[in-house]
Amino acid sequence: MTWHTTDALWLLLLVPLLAGAALVGFRMRVRSRRRFGEAAGLGMIRGRSGALRAAKAIVLLSGLALAVLALARPQYGSRTKVLRKRGVDVVVALDFSKSMLAQDVKPNRIDRAKAELTAFINELGGDRIGIVAFAGDTMEFPMTVDYSAAALFFRELGPHDMPVGGTAIGRALVASKRLLDRANRGQASPTGGEAAPPSRAKVVVLLTDGEDHEGDPLKAAEELAEIGARVYVVGIGSRTGEMIPTYTDDGTWTGYLRDDGGKPILTAMTKENEAQLTEIAELTGGKYLAAGRGRVGIDQIRSEMQHMKQSELKARRITVHEERYALVLLAAFLLLVLEGLLPDAWLPNRAQSEAR
Repeated sequence: MTWHTTDALWLLLLVPLLAGAALVGFRMRVRSRRRFGEAAGLGMIRGRSGALRAAKAIVLLSGLALAVLALARPQYGSRTKVLRKRGVDVVVALDFSKSMLAQDVKPNRIDRAKAELTAFINELGGDRIGIVAFAGDTMEFPMTVDYSAAALFFRELGPHDMPVGGTAIGRALVASKRLLDRANRGQASPTGGEAAPPSRAKVVVLLTDGEDHEGDPLKAAEELAEIGARVYVVGIGSRTGEMIPTYTDDGTWTGYLRDDGGKPILTAMTKENEAQLTEIAELTGGKYLAAGRGRVGIDQIRSEMQHMKQSELKARRITVHEERYALVLLAAFLLLVLEGLLPDAWLPNRAQSEAR
């Protein structure tokens, strides 16, 4: 047997105080009658009347004691309860720089990433997702559970649609944090009664070839770590270097991107780029994944998120004690009703009245 509100049990101290007050009142009543000399008829019912008053007092005090016990909410027995499963807030930051057109991942880096991201989004359940498309600047799609709309946002985008060229990983991470902050704003309890539920787990999936040209991605990663977001980085690109195809607006291949001297510009995942991407992931408790030649590593991130959900669900199993106050409250109510129905004294019957 346990009690939900043990402080309420202190009210039980009022019961003996009330009992003492009732006893003092009864004695004062008897003393007053003796002092003024009761009539003979009253004296004949005095004993029965006193016993009845004592019974009423006992019933009243018992009812009050049970009401206090009900207020303390007795609990007996328990069961395990799993709180409602929460989803994960996911922001996908996808690199749309021109170097993502390289074909070391077939058919090319950007199309392979889009295909796997579409499959990843379609398998989400209860998770909110936001999109950050970035090159030298960012384009954002706010957090939503409308997965079709989110997938459509980046499906038709290409490097030529980005207003500013280059690669700004730092800005992409800042934009990701902005989306997460907006999604988790105002999660306080609407009733003000219970504490607000903990915010959802936060994940940023960054897919890039790592050629950061500006910004401070490490500082942005630290800010994400401060709000509890994990960054999983997928580095796309080969170490040997790959030429960057060029296309016209209608998609016609025109050759490869070249410098002012006419030499092809190569894009590669250098050791320096990979080290920076690894540090971004480690600062937030995430992981760095190097894309293979056939896939870009989304499957492993999906597995990481599944483990995250299972760990959260396990942590949200609680033991609930069964409340038993209803029966105690019912008994208290019946006793108080009984006390109200009992008379203060036995009335003499007709035979006793005639005898007098």
